[in-house]
Amino acid sequence: MGKLLSRSLRCKILYFLSFIPDIQMVKLQYRMKIGKVLNLKNPKRFTEKLQFYKLFYRDLVMKQCVDKYDVREYIERQGLENILNDCFGVFDSPDDIDFSKLPNKFVIKDTLGGGGNSVVIIKDKSKIDMPRLMKQMQAWANEPSDKKHPGREWVYDGRKHRIIIEKFIEADLEKGGLIDYKFFCNYGETKFLYVVADRVLGKAAGLGIFTPDFKQMPVTRADESPLMRKIPMPENYEELKAIAERLAKPFPEARIDLYDVEGKIYFGEITFYDGSGYMTFTPDEYDTILGDMFTFNTYDKGWQK
Repeated sequence: MGKLLSRSLRCKILYFLSFIPDIQMVKLQYRMKIGKVLNLKNPKRFTEKLQFYKLFYRDLVMKQCVDKYDVREYIERQGLENILNDCFGVFDSPDDIDFSKLPNKFVIKDTLGGGGNSVVIIKDKSKIDMPRLMKQMQAWANEPSDKKHPGREWVYDGRKHRIIIEKFIEADLEKGGLIDYKFFCNYGETKFLYVVADRVLGKAAGLGIFTPDFKQMPVTRADESPLMRKIPMPENYEELKAIAERLAKPFPEARIDLYDVEGKIYFGEITFYDGSGYMTFTPDEYDTILGDMFTFNTYDKGWQK
């Protein structure tokens, strides 16, 4: 399950080991990926708290929120339908898609996917490698619903993978492309955020970690390329932050992803376990510094501990 193995092979191995109880598997993965013993009795590090959250908190609304189509109804319930990107449809099978009715540019996603392997950007419909695209979408649709998530993220278990097609959002590449503002919130209060720019889908992106008042922190993700570009605070930053906090309010921890294109705000996604809680920081002390920002009231509804 190390870096020498492909992602697909690692997932197959983890699927084969699905009989191992969640706590034992998470402890094993944490030791292998972080190189430390996971402390679940008194978690201090941010990565430890994400594992604790993953294992012991249950709110069924979270299952809706991680589905890239179903989350739209949650956004609408919060009165924020104006931030939703245009959706051209959601499909159980790639055979159901009528490409003749789609615009020349669009984005295809696995409704339960994450990372570059679950997104296809089409900038010229006439140049689609259709056999390759159909094969990729079919692989998404064929994911078994009884398959345990490799990182034991229960919110994905028992869900059907579908295909969602959305509008392609134009952005200025010379200014960093489609800049992603990822707000990490604790019961609806922003604790820090990632700013991601210069993304090359499935390959790399520049990632910076910022304070809630938009000052870059002296820390990087050891497993990500650092943000080299100077990103100014958006003019509507307070609105971005307020939207993120409104969406995150019901949850002990949530990452709310938003885009800002010339003042127009678009919703990206909601994630509850960033990197499945297996990221590393440089310097390492920031795992604890960020962890100190999150407090969990384990007497609240939803905690199973």
